[in-house]
Amino acid sequence: MSATIDSNPLLDKLPEHLRQFIKPQDYKDYTPINQAVWRYVMRKNVDYLSKVAHNSYLEGLEKTGIEVDNIPSMYGMNRILKEIGWAAVAVDGFIPPNAFMEFQAYNVLVIASDIRQLEHIEYTPAPDIIHEGAGHAPIIANPEYAEYLRRFGEIGCKAISSARDYEMYEAIRLLSILKEAEGTPQDEIDAIEKRVEDLQNDMGELSEMALVRNLHWWTVEYGLIGTVDDPKIYGAGLLSSIGESAWCMTDNVKKMPYDINAAYQSFDITKPQPQLYVTPDFAHLNQVLEEFANKMALRTGGLSGLTKLIQSNALGTIELSTGLQVSGTFTNVIQDNGKPIYIQTTGATALSYREKELVGHGTLYHAEGFGSPVGKLKGINLAIEDMSPRDLQAYDIYEGGRVTLEFEGGVKVSGEIITGTRNLQGKIIIISFKDCTVTHNDTVLFQPEWGIYDMAVGKKVIAAFSGPADVTSFDLITHVPSSQTIKAKKSPAREELEGLYQKVRGIREGKADNKELQSIFTIVKQNHPNDWLLSVEIAELLQKNNTTELLNQVMTHLDDVKNRRPEIVHLVDGGLELIFEKEKSLD
Repeated sequence: MSATIDSNPLLDKLPEHLRQFIKPQDYKDYTPINQAVWRYVMRKNVDYLSKVAHNSYLEGLEKTGIEVDNIPSMYGMNRILKEIGWAAVAVDGFIPPNAFMEFQAYNVLVIASDIRQLEHIEYTPAPDIIHEGAGHAPIIANPEYAEYLRRFGEIGCKAISSARDYEMYEAIRLLSILKEAEGTPQDEIDAIEKRVEDLQNDMGELSEMALVRNLHWWTVEYGLIGTVDDPKIYGAGLLSSIGESAWCMTDNVKKMPYDINAAYQSFDITKPQPQLYVTPDFAHLNQVLEEFANKMALRTGGLSGLTKLIQSNALGTIELSTGLQVSGTFTNVIQDNGKPIYIQTTGATALSYREKELVGHGTLYHAEGFGSPVGKLKGINLAIEDMSPRDLQAYDIYEGGRVTLEFEGGVKVSGEIITGTRNLQGKIIIISFKDCTVTHNDTVLFQPEWGIYDMAVGKKVIAAFSGPADVTSFDLITHVPSSQTIKAKKSPAREELEGLYQKVRGIREGKADNKELQSIFTIVKQNHPNDWLLSVEIAELLQKNNTTELLNQVMTHLDDVKNRRPEIVHLVDGGLELIFEKEKSLD
């Protein structure tokens, strides 16, 4: 578990705005109880999922080096994941959806390094290392699925969000933290659950990001594969939940063929899912993803894409037909006959070509915003971008000439041309003017005293997407989460119990004598009568060593715990089944 293992080189390629979410995994923070929770869940999972999970799961556990007995070290995982072209990073709980997707686009698995409490051993709404490490990591060893995950991230991080989406993210993050935290008052949980429910019921028209999040949920998190009548599990949410992985296989959960309609099916993160989608194979996931991407502003552009960016009130980018990309906060669009004829950003804006900022066109130069006509010149079939040098001169579009360009829709640009900027194919993408006036009918859009006017060249908007074209153009180091995960409280009783778990772990690993089990059990029974998992671990060791008398005492104690705590009966029985079924199989 040493931190001296070399980092995965994929991590060195991550941009700074993603690095802000990474936190170190301090392996010493995992307590003996945490390790016991991991071991219980993994033993149950490997036993049960070997029957109902896609065969990539068990193969992936072996390939990714994830052990049943020990919480994985991020350093060790990176060393092994490197062999299949992936990496892993630790984060604090939920991170914004766009960032989560972008990590995937870099082939980096995001792992919430905290682990669920013993009280939530079956399921937690909070992302944790069981969910990420035991759920996501094994399946990415399948090349077809790994490509789906990467491609999903690449497309998903470009999805345009609404202002409500971020409110929902913050509310769900807080809910997951409070539900996982020890001793949170029920009224606090009720209040934030109501907040989440109210938001879910008042999201309006779903944004692209909301639709992408739905697709992610019904595939990456809760996906089934095979046939509706004989499905197997591949979704990480199911693979990491010993309760829901069994529940989902019953007739209580409706199974439906997976298609693009899943994007419009919402979900409740706090409850078992009433329906699940079944894909015939991993290749089908990519087909549906491409079908969905074809409907995104990323590929359709146009007025609808610009409208989505304006409504998002967040940093976004449009790409023109010349390849010129304008990144900023879009605040206005003038339209004519359903087409954008003038676009406007407010505040810091950058111009790029092929995701690289153009020299001299960064946010310092365009600090107050950027506006430009879009489309063809009125009465001329040939767009500016398609004009040859001779055509440009014929229409007086050349350096040093004074010209009035009237566009379809009524935008006029009048001024003296200083210079033009061309792309690699030789097409003009920017024309710079001095002494320039830009108008639309009676509205003045730019005045000479404002300085140089840089006009973007493009007959149409071919793409619109979230975030900047060049991630280095803007300061994106802004993540200040409104809530932090809450660590389990320490007390003398808790520390004593942790010490007992550590002793049992030491006995199992051959570092201590079995004779100590009697005294450990006596203390558990007297001082920690409601704890069940340690007694199950003690029973495992006693069964292995044929210590019948003490084993009978432990089993009697567990019966007593089950009588007092009916909610954990199935957990105790599940743990004991593993012990005694294994014993039977050896006979």
